[in-house]
Amino acid sequence: MIDDSSEEIQDAQLMTALASGNDPALNLLIRRWSPRILAYLSRHTENHATAVDLTQETFVRLYQNRHRYDPDRTFSTWLYTLAGNLLRNHARWQKRHPVTHLEPEALSEQSPPADTPDPHDQLATSERAAAVRQAIKALPTELREPLLLSTYEHLPHHQIATILGLSEKAVEMRLYRARLSLRESLKKWLPQGVEGG
Repeated sequence: MIDDSSEEIQDAQLMTALASGNDPALNLLIRRWSPRILAYLSRHTENHATAVDLTQETFVRLYQNRHRYDPDRTFSTWLYTLAGNLLRNHARWQKRHPVTHLEPEALSEQSPPADTPDPHDQLATSERAAAVRQAIKALPTELREPLLLSTYEHLPHHQIATILGLSEKAVEMRLYRARLSLRESLKKWLPQGVEGG
């Protein structure tokens, strides 16, 4: 979990400096936030090159909108909103322009460490991880977005609500429905007794 208070204050100060013409402040924000934004976008797109492009575009938008940033608003919420908007634009564009990726899926997965003790355990773990990724990918966007922001980005419900333009109650309901759907999709991978839970 991020130390919200001190980091948010520093981010707000950097954005104020950037808006005042101190362009090197952008480099600090990129250094601090690009790994998180890239991870967030990678989970959504499942394509590293696309996620890298969208991450770069997020920081282009941040720079273009630097004068619109409100220091009273949480920086991380504002940044994830920029990234989420680009992600939704990209998803709409993809629906209108379907493409076949030249990069094989096997290249995007890391090869197993050489000292793996039990190949059967590793295969089961790999299959389970692939099943989870596939189940998350199969969720409708309105359920997948809050789930990823909550589970992987560790954002509180009020920030997710702001990012997605929803009420906190709507976020809670979507998270509940997403988890219910995942539990159903991943029944065979859950330990006995968890399905009903």
